Amino acid sequence: MTATISPKRGVKEAPSISSNVRGYAERIRGGDMGALPAVFGLVVLCTVFAIMRPSFVTAGNFANLFTQGAAVTVIAMGLVFVLLLGEIDLSAGFASGVCAAVLAIALTNQGSPWYVAVAAAILTGVVIGTTLGAIVAKLGIPSFVVTLAAFLAFQGLVLLLVKGGTIIAVRDETILAIANKNLPPVLGWGLLVAGVVAYAALQSLRARKRAARGLTADPVSLIAVRVGALALLGGLAVYILNLERSRNAAVVSLAGVPIVVPIIVVLLLVLTFVLRRTAFGRHLYAVGGNAEAARRAGINVDLMKISAFAICSSMAALGGIIAASRASSVDPNTGGSNVLLYAVGAAVIGGTSLFGGKGRVLDAVLGGAVVAVIENGMGLMGYSSGVKFMVTGSVLLLAAMVDALSRKRAAATGLR
Repeated sequence: MTATISPKRGVKEAPSISSNVRGYAERIRGGDMGALPAVFGLVVLCTVFAIMRPSFVTAGNFANLFTQGAAVTVIAMGLVFVLLLGEIDLSAGFASGVCAAVLAIALTNQGSPWYVAVAAAILTGVVIGTTLGAIVAKLGIPSFVVTLAAFLAFQGLVLLLVKGGTIIAVRDETILAIANKNLPPVLGWGLLVAGVVAYAALQSLRARKRAARGLTADPVSLIAVRVGALALLGGLAVYILNLERSRNAAVVSLAGVPIVVPIIVVLLLVLTFVLRRTAFGRHLYAVGGNAEAARRAGINVDLMKISAFAICSSMAALGGIIAASRASSVDPNTGGSNVLLYAVGAAVIGGTSLFGGKGRVLDAVLGGAVVAVIENGMGLMGYSSGVKFMVTGSVLLLAAMVDALSRKRAAATGLR
């Protein structure tokens, strides 16, 4: 944030909430929409579904939204790294299926401990991504062609790994708990409090460091608003998720935050730190903005591409593990069907540009929420899969149009 100049007095205006709001409005007018379309769409969709189907706002369905969209969201988080370079990975869906099959074979057929199976699945993702990235970077073959070929190859590989049409059951309790178990209610509250305190401390520390360097820092009032908003929204979510969702709590309790939620939050924080606070992240944005300029500045463009694809496939592996946990099995359709389409859609709907150089990991989470709400809400209303696909496709097209128009607006106003 930068201090604004008062048109009347010709002096710098002290940072305040109002100046931040005006600055944000100016960025929107200049074409920098950010995550605003995704947030607006999410609010509208939730409102419509809540009115038309009151069961949409129940605690049970609220928890289902998290577990239902978790795998797609995690895959989309990895796709953000590739999209930032202006590339695409069409194999991410079936790459997750291959990694899930490796996990299931290691657990069920080989009898390996869960941590060995998880390591094998993630290592498989790293090898897949590194190989695809090397082909794209070193041979100069368009990523669309390379990953389309991989999409077909991995589809066949999944069939071979699960021996045609068989289903490999996943029975390990630790793996099954990822998408099917909940945290104790007290632990959910504890994690929320720790998260809010840590966020407040980091915001305050950042403001003090900027002030010490003579830079414009966020005012205490703005930090308080951010921390209060996080505490309010997080507290509301934890309260709802801690409500008893079981019809017979004496037999089995379903109260608590799903375990997959803190996993996604940790991934979001780690990957956001990588993109925003490391040289690697800055180089990634630079390559996505202008690869030739980045190369002349001394950035290893090939390494950036290989690393982005490796991260993407590693996140696909984690998504495959979550999908296997939720289904309690792996079959030939794991990672197939609409997984890739929804993952790419989630990243783009959230605000990541298909043209490269613009995007955040948070975009994938917001877009994943939009996709999950559409899938869940329309399912409750009894619409067929065909209607769901049409609506999701329309939302994706709208998001791409907003991105294109925003880029043109930003270019016209000189903000890009």
